[in-house]
Amino acid sequence: MLKNLVSTLLLLQTICMASSVFAEAALKATVADLAWMTGSWVGPVGEQTLEENWIRPLGGSIAALVRFTGNGATSMTELIVIEEAEGSLVFRVRQWFPGFVPRNPEPQEMALAELADNRVSFAATGSGDFKTLTYSRPSPDTFNIHVETKDGEKFQINLHAQ
Repeated sequence: MLKNLVSTLLLLQTICMASSVFAEAALKATVADLAWMTGSWVGPVGEQTLEENWIRPLGGSIAALVRFTGNGATSMTELIVIEEAEGSLVFRVRQWFPGFVPRNPEPQEMALAELADNRVSFAATGSGDFKTLTYSRPSPDTFNIHVETKDGEKFQINLHAQ
């Protein structure tokens, strides 16, 4: 009986280790995997217009300058930087109100959660406004952002090539 218990425990340990290795392998990525994000994208968000301008991956990073405008004024700007770290990707975002006033004291950091063809998801690793962010490009002229806030609200922003 003890021999069977030890064998079962060893088998469970091996399965857990293998699952961990497979999960880690699924999250390996470089910024080159995100080249499909490059471009200028624009679309409505309520009464405002959202612009995202993604520059090509280079030197271990890809970045975007984001701007919300409406009624002839800019209401917020945002900088997103995705960097390679330990074989995966780290997403950082920082937002500013007009006058370059920080919206939050620190940037929000997120970890790579999913990577597929023309689709990437990041999940929060600390505090911030976002629980998850998913970017997808279902067609050459379409760029979508799937947002889940820290409060559980979910919505999608549909942008098109500018």
